[in-house]
Amino acid sequence: MDYAAALDVALNRLHDEGRYRTFIDIERRKNHFPRAVWTRPDGQQQDIVVWCGNDYLGMGQNPAVLDAMHEALDSTGAGSGGTRNISGTTVYHRRLEATLADLHQKEAALIFTSAYIANDATLSTLPKLFPGLIIYSDALNHASMIEGVRRNGGAKRIFRHNDVAHLRELIEADDPAAPKLIAFESIYSMDGDFGPIKEICDLADEFGALTYIDEVHAVGMYGPRGAGVAERDGLMDRIDIINGTLAKAYGVMGGYIAASAKMCDAVRSYAPGFIFTTSLPPAVAAGAAASVEHLKTAQHLRDKQQEHASILKLRLRGLGLPIIDHGSHIVPVHVGDPVHCKLISDMLLERHGIYVQPINFPTVPRGTERLRFTPSPVHNSRMIADLVRAMDGLWSHCALNRAEISA
Repeated sequence: MDYAAALDVALNRLHDEGRYRTFIDIERRKNHFPRAVWTRPDGQQQDIVVWCGNDYLGMGQNPAVLDAMHEALDSTGAGSGGTRNISGTTVYHRRLEATLADLHQKEAALIFTSAYIANDATLSTLPKLFPGLIIYSDALNHASMIEGVRRNGGAKRIFRHNDVAHLRELIEADDPAAPKLIAFESIYSMDGDFGPIKEICDLADEFGALTYIDEVHAVGMYGPRGAGVAERDGLMDRIDIINGTLAKAYGVMGGYIAASAKMCDAVRSYAPGFIFTTSLPPAVAAGAAASVEHLKTAQHLRDKQQEHASILKLRLRGLGLPIIDHGSHIVPVHVGDPVHCKLISDMLLERHGIYVQPINFPTVPRGTERLRFTPSPVHNSRMIADLVRAMDGLWSHCALNRAEISA
């Protein structure tokens, strides 16, 4: 076989479909986020504003976080030195798990190197703990949840997105005695819509199912202490396993689950994705713990972020641009074509110094390509005005439809 030719075919297919993904070289500047510097392909540097980052609240630049990381780095060095079972558990890891358990009002928490790994490792391990387990998974769950469910070797059922009636139909068709788990998200990041948490919890109570919620795009952002949508809605105690990330609103790196002490102990003991992975560097764990603690009392950052998201939505809608608005902090603008989506992204960057990546298949279905903006508390009114002005001009330049997409 000509392996190089096969690779050419695979890569050319992406180019032909207009969805080949390119990385750009950007350098975040301390104390200046969301401003950054882009090194262009010709080697020249250009100041840009980042509009697609997941550091939703700018915590990656927060002095409390940086001070904690410096202290841990100076005390312990760079890496953890091993897996959690082999010298990779430090006071910083224990401290982080304790503050996460407190955040979600659970008995325990377990940290992983990413929320992707936390989802994959946990969901693929649960059938080992509950033989015969049936997992009911929302159709739009994140790839990490899909992969974990796929790999677990147990029974799975896919219910239509946020369709509790369909979920009920699927559960009623199964053996009442079989162990069950419902896996879903609190915020689906591509559309910014919310999961029906209460309705799913009610159904889980009725049929004796466990509940597993991914709060990755909500932790730090919602609730009086930033524990997520379940906290905001007073439903945390009804969720058995909460998955979250430390790499978005908390501005650092890593993922976790929060659950009962027995659940965390069992996952810790059985999940290969936990057992055989080197633990987070102590400096990262220290910075994450400082960020979680800071955001437990930093409601002003959440309020400012929501304010900026509302302003951006209002101004884009006023121009007739097809935003998708479900009331969350995420602002997707529907383009519907991969070529135009990348073209607008490129022109925003090159002509206006605005960085937003195109979101194409397979992240979203074909025909629903979009630009996904993530306003933060540190985006100012001038930045918002510049973005709106640029989007207005480029939308006209590309002769795109201005009819609004209904939520």
